[in-house]
Amino acid sequence: MTGASKAWTAGRGRIPLRAAPQKVLLDALHRRPSGAALRETRPPPAHDICLPRSVEEIARAAGAVLRKHHLARGRAGLRVRTKGTPTDLVTEVDKKAEAVVKKMIADAYPDHGIVSEEGAAANPRAQTVWYVDPLDGTTNFVHGYPHFAVSIAVVHRGKTVVGCVYDPIRDELFLAASGGGAFLNGRPMHVSATRSLGRSLLATGFPYDLRESPENNLDFWSAFAFRARALRRDGSAALNLCYVAAGRFDGFWEMKLKPWDMAAGMLMVEKAGGRLSDFGGGPAGIFLPEVVADNGRIHRQMLDVLRQVASGR
Repeated sequence: MTGASKAWTAGRGRIPLRAAPQKVLLDALHRRPSGAALRETRPPPAHDICLPRSVEEIARAAGAVLRKHHLARGRAGLRVRTKGTPTDLVTEVDKKAEAVVKKMIADAYPDHGIVSEEGAAANPRAQTVWYVDPLDGTTNFVHGYPHFAVSIAVVHRGKTVVGCVYDPIRDELFLAASGGGAFLNGRPMHVSATRSLGRSLLATGFPYDLRESPENNLDFWSAFAFRARALRRDGSAALNLCYVAAGRFDGFWEMKLKPWDMAAGMLMVEKAGGRLSDFGGGPAGIFLPEVVADNGRIHRQMLDVLRQVASGR
């Protein structure tokens, strides 16, 4: 946010974000008209004060589907299939959560596009497109490991304007908007203050073609294991990025990602004061397959490790 002159528009009023008290801002974020009023003429997504609340409601609705089936896992079978490799899974729960998300978006924003991990894209060339992962962490879900989330990003003309990641098991909702900050359950998030890679807790993940491709992140993992305090691999890129934004992780790197994996989480890191780039230190982007995200203080140290490993391949 650069300057108090920037604001989100709500009806006829304007609320300068830097000048507004925290309670006023959060109250404004949670005001949302209903029914026909919601479908009437709106400001552009970057200035639509109703949009973050809409995204939150949709993420919570999809999260309720995940939570219900997770809790019932011991009483009913779960149909699981693979999507090309033995490690790339999808379940009927992914599909059910996706159906909820798509219907709610189509009802409230019929002119917006939707690109989802599990289904065919709808109007993907629209000026505003929602990138949706209805269940990020499917393998965890299949095994009853309680670490998964709904990830939703709203992208207007190539720029992410709202990101939301909802963990239905911990009831943690991460929300960020381009005109404001990053929040966890309504409280501002900030990246960590760790300055040394040797004192850092890092996270990453492995691509689904790990068994087939030599570019599988194992060499980077090995290098960081000897340089960082500790590494974590817990199966959800969306939550990993949110944990960087919340100061739980100091840094994160991953390769072969898709926009629905990282668009929402990348906005969280940016708005929480972190830094993002590709593996070479160039600008990060949701349509690039790799990302380095951290608190900004260890970024150069992380890039040095990545470059050293890449040069030795």
